[in-house]
Amino acid sequence: MFKNRRLLLLEIIGILLAFVWLVPFYLMVVNAFKTKRDIFADTLGLPEEWTWDNFVQAFVQLGFIKAFGNSLFITAVSTIIIIICSAMAAYALSRNKSKLSTVIFFMFVAAMLIPFQAVMIPLVSQFGQLDMLNRSSLIFMYLGFGASLSIFLYHGALKGIPESLDDAAKIDGCNKFQTFWYIIFPLLKPMSVTVGVLNVIWIWNDYLLPSLVIGGNGTETIPLQLFFFFGQYTKQWHLALAGLSISILPVIIGYFFAQKQIIKGIADGAVK
Repeated sequence: MFKNRRLLLLEIIGILLAFVWLVPFYLMVVNAFKTKRDIFADTLGLPEEWTWDNFVQAFVQLGFIKAFGNSLFITAVSTIIIIICSAMAAYALSRNKSKLSTVIFFMFVAAMLIPFQAVMIPLVSQFGQLDMLNRSSLIFMYLGFGASLSIFLYHGALKGIPESLDDAAKIDGCNKFQTFWYIIFPLLKPMSVTVGVLNVIWIWNDYLLPSLVIGGNGTETIPLQLFFFFGQYTKQWHLALAGLSISILPVIIGYFFAQKQIIKGIADGAVK
């Protein structure tokens, strides 16, 4: 009986926390369908008349297609590079049992504790002196900031893959790269999806780093363009909230398509 009450209490707490988390999302979506007058008349209630005009205007005035293309390119390329490089680095560190590899691995782990703000000014200043503030340097920076957590996750997943597979591949004539690419890397698919989603959400929603590197040169990402748009239409909340709603749709859609792999990757990492 005590156990059932405890579970019931946990369920109630979970529902309340979910409700608190969903309230801002509810306010954003519901008010995006209202007119400006309806928002100020009743912010919490449902719209009297649902309208899609806000989304059409926000889509056009936000320049969504161009901003979406910039975000998609930067996010996709950065994530792919992070996945491949991090998986290769984790494979090399996990299969090499020397003290040096252990030190290097813990250096990557320790790097996760360094806040971006601590290196923001010298990093941007150095790249600015080299005249390298562009999309390519932004992708390179994302690799540097995203590699630590990704290597940590891959390193844990690789502990569950027996080294006998490496020996069997070596007997069959595979070199190190072929062993990794054709045998080990496919087995890391669930973790690769997890690493990919974590980095996609982070890079897609990042505002600070793109604003320092590519701000104002025609390659603005959605968060950057949304910042300018929201500043321009800060008194027109129906358009601003519609723009916010449009900007989060790609990540939500991608998450629903990959949620099985995400859950499997998290579960595998927890077990190993």
